Amino acid sequence: MSASERVVAEGARRRRRPTKQGTVLSEQLIVGTALRLIGEHGAAALTVRRLGAALGCDPSAIYRYFRDTDELLLAVADELIGRTLSGWRATGDWRADLRDLGLRMHADYLAHPQAALLTCARVTGRTHEIQAVETILGILRGAGFPDGEAVRIYHVFVDQTLSFAALDASTLVLSERARALEVRTWPQTYARLERTTHPHIAATASVLVAEMGRSGYPAALEMMLAAAAARLQHVTASPSGT
Repeated sequence: MSASERVVAEGARRRRRPTKQGTVLSEQLIVGTALRLIGEHGAAALTVRRLGAALGCDPSAIYRYFRDTDELLLAVADELIGRTLSGWRATGDWRADLRDLGLRMHADYLAHPQAALLTCARVTGRTHEIQAVETILGILRGAGFPDGEAVRIYHVFVDQTLSFAALDASTLVLSERARALEVRTWPQTYARLERTTHPHIAATASVLVAEMGRSGYPAALEMMLAAAAARLQHVTASPSGT
């Protein structure tokens, strides 16, 4: 029997007996456990053996819910997207709504940096991702962007957010020693460069040290939103809409 043939309907899953720990397996429980284990062990957590041990079940039981660990990883990715959407409500102000969604998405990924590194580049095709695509395109089309512009801005918005999430997550998963070195390099190296040899760095040193100690995502997001607003003004003022 192949892995795909072992995946069974949800109703049949719920009729399974509880695990050794007294819990009944579900897709949500497996995904939540996988997300926790990824946070503790990184990519090495995604084995049915580790999951089975954590859930108190026979590892083969995982295949009743997921064909393989890659399908489980896509479910973890979709769970992170769902957490961003949970509790979010549109205000009707497209810039405010995109800003809020972007900052939420970035923060939710950084709350799970190991999972962010594994999932940021994946397309899940699952429920929460589909809802996110529909929501963002709806915001843009509702603001008056023509369809082509709406799709392009959606593309830039999502890729920018996920790229910064992956970049910032990669810093968070460094060893304590490596992270401390990162923090020290700006004030101890750049801030001490001589004006005679590095005039531009020396002139901006205090600002540079402060700026490089935080994520560039909020500023990049504002630049993207400003560019999108300028584009909207242009296409709505143009008779051809181009």
